[in-house]
Amino acid sequence: MHIDADLLVAACADDSDAGGVVISTDIEPLGGPGSPVKPAVYAGGRFQLDERWVGEGADRAVAQVVVIDNVPSQANRLEAALERLAPDLGLPTVVLDLSEVGPLPPHLPAKLTSFRFPHRQADAYLRDSALDGKPFAKTEIGATILGATADNPHALFQWFPQALLLGFWQSHLGKKGSQAKLARSWVSEIVGVRPGSVDTRTLGLKGDPLNLSIDEKVSYDPDFPMEWTFVAGEKKSGGSKKQESLSEIGHGQIPFRTGQEALAGVSCESIDQRTTLSLPGLRRVWCGSTEMNATGRALLAAIGLAGHAAAFGRPFSLRSGCDLRPVSQRWKWLSDHDHDIEPITVDDAIDLVQECARRAEAAGLPVGSAWHQELVLQPSAELAKVIKATYPAGD
Repeated sequence: MHIDADLLVAACADDSDAGGVVISTDIEPLGGPGSPVKPAVYAGGRFQLDERWVGEGADRAVAQVVVIDNVPSQANRLEAALERLAPDLGLPTVVLDLSEVGPLPPHLPAKLTSFRFPHRQADAYLRDSALDGKPFAKTEIGATILGATADNPHALFQWFPQALLLGFWQSHLGKKGSQAKLARSWVSEIVGVRPGSVDTRTLGLKGDPLNLSIDEKVSYDPDFPMEWTFVAGEKKSGGSKKQESLSEIGHGQIPFRTGQEALAGVSCESIDQRTTLSLPGLRRVWCGSTEMNATGRALLAAIGLAGHAAAFGRPFSLRSGCDLRPVSQRWKWLSDHDHDIEPITVDDAIDLVQECARRAEAAGLPVGSAWHQELVLQPSAELAKVIKATYPAGD
């Protein structure tokens, strides 16, 4: 069984009983089965541990897992893949241009795009932007985007279709503003099953070829640590500059401090990715006619499949120490009779998105030819001040 536009449109109709797609992927570290990988580390220096039912039939049992990449993180990776595919898919992009803020540190992006806003169209960066010098929320296009809902989604189809797939909560517009919510229809996570020790810490020492004495003191401004002076004798207090050990600016042999050692990678019995596309979830999106409903939802489903194929259909890197590759995939179509389906390739997914976009545009949605464009915004004056205050070295 293959996924095509006809199947998606029929499955996304108002009266459809189709359930969706489940993608189960067996994953291995690049170093081979059992090689340690680095799960995400959360506040307090800890991994996310949980339990899952694993196995099949008589072998099915509860097992401890460590969450290597959780649901919100997987959504961000899907968006990053969609950003790279945007020219091929024709997806629109909203850009917050930071070039007029002034010089910024090189590690900061020169712009933020609609695929990188943490809360998509409900994000504070979009709210605190300007279009042609006017607050974005007070422009016609801004008001329609910020005021969009699952029952009035046209502006999101035109500018943020990924938000209709991955969900949103418009929570930054005040008590009298929109509080619109839409649950995500695309859910994915990667877990390591039956992990070994999850408390091992990485021990180490930052070396110094000259072995400078860390007992020596230096004086420096924390905002400009490259401009420091050697302080001979005892450590002094007072003044605006810090006087600290030479190790604070990176010189000398610096051991990892007790209690601050980083968590080490974890060896797992197996690593699984479970991804679901919920068609009942997509049926929360109402466009105004039965044809727009079916074709619009099918387009959102196709965008999700394209993003997944691009992000996870080949070896990928989640973070330092976490390089993975898919070794087998099982795609299942859920309906009155479940069916195994062929995994979709990136090229086929691009064709699928383009075909679904043509059908949705013909039904009256602002997609297809309404895409292929970029909406460029600037930070508001107050946001620009905050950015410059955070990074004063740019002045």
